Amino acid sequence: MKDFATQTISIAIIGAGVMGRGIAQIAATAGIPVILHDLDAKVVADAVSFIEKMLNRAHEKGRLSAEQLESSKACIQASSDLKNLSDCDLVIEAIIENIEIKQSLFKELEDIVSEDCILATNTSSLSVTHVAASCDKPERVAGFHFFNPVPLMKLVEVIDAIRTSAEVVEQLEALCKRLGHTPVVVEDSPGFLVNHAGRAHITEGLRILYENICDAQLVDSVMRDCVNFRMGPFELMDLTGLDVTFPASEQVYMQYFQEARVRPTPLQRRRYIAGLLGRKTGEGFYKYEDGNKLSAAEAQAPQINPESTFWIHPEISDLADKIATTLADSDIRIDKGPSPADDSIILLTPLGLDATTSAVEHDLPAQRCVAVDALFMTDKRVTLMANPALDESCMQQCWAAFAESGRAVSVIRDSGGFVAQRIVACIVNIACEIAQQGIARPADIDTAARLGLGYPQGPLALGDECGADRILRILDNLQTVYGDPRYRPSPWLKRRAQLKLSLLSTEQA
Repeated sequence: MKDFATQTISIAIIGAGVMGRGIAQIAATAGIPVILHDLDAKVVADAVSFIEKMLNRAHEKGRLSAEQLESSKACIQASSDLKNLSDCDLVIEAIIENIEIKQSLFKELEDIVSEDCILATNTSSLSVTHVAASCDKPERVAGFHFFNPVPLMKLVEVIDAIRTSAEVVEQLEALCKRLGHTPVVVEDSPGFLVNHAGRAHITEGLRILYENICDAQLVDSVMRDCVNFRMGPFELMDLTGLDVTFPASEQVYMQYFQEARVRPTPLQRRRYIAGLLGRKTGEGFYKYEDGNKLSAAEAQAPQINPESTFWIHPEISDLADKIATTLADSDIRIDKGPSPADDSIILLTPLGLDATTSAVEHDLPAQRCVAVDALFMTDKRVTLMANPALDESCMQQCWAAFAESGRAVSVIRDSGGFVAQRIVACIVNIACEIAQQGIARPADIDTAARLGLGYPQGPLALGDECGADRILRILDNLQTVYGDPRYRPSPWLKRRAQLKLSLLSTEQA
């Protein structure tokens, strides 16, 4: 087997669709001879023409010299006959997601290519072990999962199937770097790494909507303004398309034998059946006109009553101090007593609990208790949570008080863990379970989330920033509120929280 990092190699790509042509483009740009194959000669010709157009555009923007442009174009060869692939060192399959068709193709390839040729599948959802099972030499079969658009998405999952040889994984890692991309080695498992890690953001957002806690726009606003995500879960689903997101969610859930942590909601299926797929259909969780999302204007804050007084529960001192500082900047009256005066509005800072449980546990009058997500309060936004017994005037005055500080205010119904706490805790917990199962290295989990999901930081680093002990507390309290195993903490999280270790720590504990 050749050294894919340094030696001259030739690659074949089967399937001249969006993914195939994208992989061919970056291979040619790296100066690697590539055969682009499809049964339909016209499809291949169109794909080659498209790649050349992209290369010309890169040259016009100064990313390729005239010499590099010509050499890149010379690297691409079209094929509609599998026998033309006989001398290739690597064949990457990028065809329809059908296990029988892929198995048949790989079996046919084994009779054409050399003994040392690596066979790779770009599947995003099928078991690589299953694909390889039909081969005489399953040890040379691996997953090589690129993301769309290939030239821009710099992450590649190198899927290590049960019988894949270590040398094959190493050579694919080396080639990935040669192509200018970042490899992460992933054990063959449902959803691999990115699709698995990305479940929590979507499924927990849907769960919040399903419980009628607030609307989709509010969830998205909180995730953008309070957690610094580029998009909230509903904006993301509309962009990707529910015809892509729902089958992937259902597939991961079923392949994990109905694991509660990745359970979808009935709401997602109903909207999928109704054809509310997102931008591509003009309506999803949002409506679109000329491709532009239509959003409702945020409600105007009420006027503050200067006589209103607020008492902040001191249970979590740093969160209480954070609220006190915020309100003090707005010249709001703070009750400094050890217990609230009879007319003070009570501010609670629960982690994972709902406002009702928090008020009852502290033996406080629920009609005056408002819960504040101080953990994820930023200069942009704060989330307030009501309880069923709350006097509406108390919420109005809380809203007005925080609006005085220049923040947008999101008001939600009673919920364990607000919005950000729930979603972030689930994101961190699933990443911890991926590490616990040995699906990928902790550092690779975070790299994949940043490059493949566009997260501002990796989920394990985010858990460290919030505090592993606090993420654990949120999950434990969510279980108290809901009694749902979806919130059971991963042993990886629990042990590191107890031992005060980083979630990125690889120490066995």
